[in-house]
Amino acid sequence: MEVFFYGLFMDITILSKNGIQPSNPRSGYLNDYALKIGNRASLIPSEGEKSYGILMTVDSEAINKLYAEASVADYIPEEVEITINSNETVTATCYNLPAASLTGTNAAYAESLYQLAKQLDFPEDYLEKIKSMANS
Repeated sequence: MEVFFYGLFMDITILSKNGIQPSNPRSGYLNDYALKIGNRASLIPSEGEKSYGILMTVDSEAINKLYAEASVADYIPEEVEITINSNETVTATCYNLPAASLTGTNAAYAESLYQLAKQLDFPEDYLEKIKSMANS
């Protein structure tokens, strides 16, 4: 199945440690969603915003097992349209927290995400948004 990752799960080594062997990683973005970092990251609907991430092909049983873990069990799968760098649109599953569950702050998470997004060469304005969450 195609899954759009936008948080630290964009790091293939983290997925591998969780028993997931993704394939076909592609950079892309989700229109009309904004990245928010509380205790964890989530994407929330926001007109005119773009959220960047990595689209990967993963085994559906492995991804279901991953999101059954207590730390991410509140995430809900939703079908989204991802635009990849070739301007092709791909239907994918994206796991998001319900808005009511997006609480707290986590500067360390935001800093780790900033470093990963920088390595992935995401746009500078997007990197600045993440960096501001790391500094708040």
